[in-house]
Amino acid sequence: MRLIDEDGAQIGIKSTNEALEYAYGKNLDLVEVAPQAQPPVARVMDYGKYRYMEEQKAKQARKHQSQVHVKEIKLRPKIATQDYETKKGHVVRFLNQRAKVKVTIMFRGRETSHPERGRDLLMRLAEDVKEIGQVESPPLLDGRNMVMVLGPTKNAGVSRDAKAEDTQTGQEEVQGDGDRQDPAPSSDEEPSAREEVREAQA
Repeated sequence: MRLIDEDGAQIGIKSTNEALEYAYGKNLDLVEVAPQAQPPVARVMDYGKYRYMEEQKAKQARKHQSQVHVKEIKLRPKIATQDYETKKGHVVRFLNQRAKVKVTIMFRGRETSHPERGRDLLMRLAEDVKEIGQVESPPLLDGRNMVMVLGPTKNAGVSRDAKAEDTQTGQEEVQGDGDRQDPAPSSDEEPSAREEVREAQA
């Protein structure tokens, strides 16, 4: 086997016994890292420390992974306009929360013979929210249901954050105006016409 030292240096081709003696002489472990290679590659290392470092790397990787939430909205092919607007509002809210949205059209009875109605409704919804949502999975028929998945675009949540900042800025400006006081009149200002009349009568 090809032997590699703990610092990555190439030791050369050694028999298994020679490699074991070399590792044990350094009070370390012999770990086969590439068994499929010709010849196989083994490395001298502290295996317990190696396992610990690998576990720490995996833990950090899981910590930095962003959790993807999937919300679901269910519609009927013959949904009323008001109900559609309500459902669309939910989709917009979920997308602005950076969540994916699974939109399901539920067919009943003879509605299954007209799947194009469900597809048209889903594509209409996708068009209505295209500024903040993109189609990640196109409409697919699954038994009596048709499913489409929308994912947030880079614009999702941006306008909401900007609106919050504008509101905060507006509040600060109002508070600032409330603290202002009218300047006191200067003593050098000319007297009013009424004061001049009183002086003339005197």
